[in-house]
Amino acid sequence: MSYIAITMRAGAEQTDLLIAQLSELKYEGFEEQPDTLIAYIPAADFDEAALQQQLEAHGVTYTKETILPVNWNALWESNFQPVQVDSFCGIRAEFHPPFDPQPAYEIIITPKMAFGTGHHATTASMIKLMEPLDFKGKKVFDFGTGTGILAILAEMMGADTVDAIDYDEWSVNNTLENLTANGMNKVKVWQADNLDAITGKYDILLANINYNILLKFMGDMRHLLVPGGKLLLSGILPTDEENIAAAAVSTGFIMEGRIEKDNWLALQFYVPSTK
Repeated sequence: MSYIAITMRAGAEQTDLLIAQLSELKYEGFEEQPDTLIAYIPAADFDEAALQQQLEAHGVTYTKETILPVNWNALWESNFQPVQVDSFCGIRAEFHPPFDPQPAYEIIITPKMAFGTGHHATTASMIKLMEPLDFKGKKVFDFGTGTGILAILAEMMGADTVDAIDYDEWSVNNTLENLTANGMNKVKVWQADNLDAITGKYDILLANINYNILLKFMGDMRHLLVPGGKLLLSGILPTDEENIAAAAVSTGFIMEGRIEKDNWLALQFYVPSTK
């Protein structure tokens, strides 16, 4: 099967959104380079008019080439390098040697197409926000789990149960593989693109998604948290901070933490305890 490779000039602030939108157009793989995103799609599925419409909305230009079939695992393995968030958490693939010295937590992630390997500023910042929190015995919800990296870390930190969802079947399957690779047994993951069927209450909610989804589901996320519960958000640009914070406060959250890295924000809120 032949593939089409689309090479786009795109800044870090555009990459996540482009990946999400192009995935809906049947693009099957993405390669991130400095200021460049390469997207791959089977030639039979390529619709140039749909691509142009999507990219014009972002002011992004592109070049196109036909390539031979891609070994996706080999592509990801060639680009995936171990990453460490201070001495707290190290993320590596199975084919990498263990970290030396060992961080507090070491996570093995199979480098496939699901988002969330720790390399992106949003994931790394979420991990830093998680570090000081007490997860022992807590009930955690991971909204948009990607590779499952945050859900895995939550269990490693002592969470009693972790529920995780993602809209993408590939991400759910990748998360299941990563749960097995890390010996996790308290994480339940399933495919969903909304919170309608979630009826439980949680102590901590993790949402590393994107600005529009965070705004859309802010009220639902508030409803899922117990008094005193924590909400950790990322996928936010500094220019969107005011709107996100206003939406959170209007639903009853109080802001208590902020990390900015590589022009991306991670924000932490909590639900006031009832008297």
